[in-house]
Amino acid sequence: MKLISICPSNTELVHFLGLTSDLIGIDDFSDWPSHIQHLPRLGPDLSIDMNKLEELKPDLVLASLSVPGMERNVDELKKRHIPHVVYNPQTLIDIQNDMLDLGKRTKKLPIAERIVSWMEKEIEEYRQVSMTIKQNKKIYFEWWPKPIFTPGKTNWLTEVASLAGCENLFADVNLASVQTTWEDVVTRKPDVIGMVWVGVKTEKMNPVHIKKRDGWNTLQEKHTEIVKLEESLFCRPSPRLLFGLKRLAALIHPEHFPPFMPEHEEKEIKELQVI
Repeated sequence: MKLISICPSNTELVHFLGLTSDLIGIDDFSDWPSHIQHLPRLGPDLSIDMNKLEELKPDLVLASLSVPGMERNVDELKKRHIPHVVYNPQTLIDIQNDMLDLGKRTKKLPIAERIVSWMEKEIEEYRQVSMTIKQNKKIYFEWWPKPIFTPGKTNWLTEVASLAGCENLFADVNLASVQTTWEDVVTRKPDVIGMVWVGVKTEKMNPVHIKKRDGWNTLQEKHTEIVKLEESLFCRPSPRLLFGLKRLAALIHPEHFPPFMPEHEEKEIKELQVI
């Protein structure tokens, strides 16, 4: 089956199912797993080169609405009558349902079911431990610095934070993505600031940018901690969010959760693919 993925999270779904050999094209931002880098690139996920995509004659295009602006891609796929599926997950359950749907479409349902069972097991284990933590730290996830964007109540990071023994600073705002101000962040007094700028490599993010802002002294007196988080583990709605959960939990509550071993990620995925 000839597959094209036009956003990173869908490319990751394909890899979890062991179907990367079926990929014939990907968007510019799909960077995992590493062995897909030779595939034809079809442009940024917000402006896919539809002529190039159509020339590849895919059996199925995996589209998304996870980022505002992706609607243009979907409209063009419909206009050209290119076979496609659109995923728009906001929660961990949504991601599990998307995995099952893709498993059915690609005749890999047993593997999809096994991955979903693994997700459910990991989620429940972390939920049980998080319930024993008496003081949940408030974490502010900074998706973008100017203007400030952060996840709200209906985004998966609220769930991930809770499972890691934390509380999303903006969990009271009933939105997936919240545009706010730094003054609002300071007023809410986070215990932890998670820098996870969308589209920016972890090594390129510098906490100095936050420490230069007005009001940082107030947070510094409160001993607010700044941590750099990987976009690939926190901003893409795929099962990899569970590895982000493990990373965050071990980082914030090392006394309650096991250490995060990134080198074990690929090994664990390969084990899930064996039926």
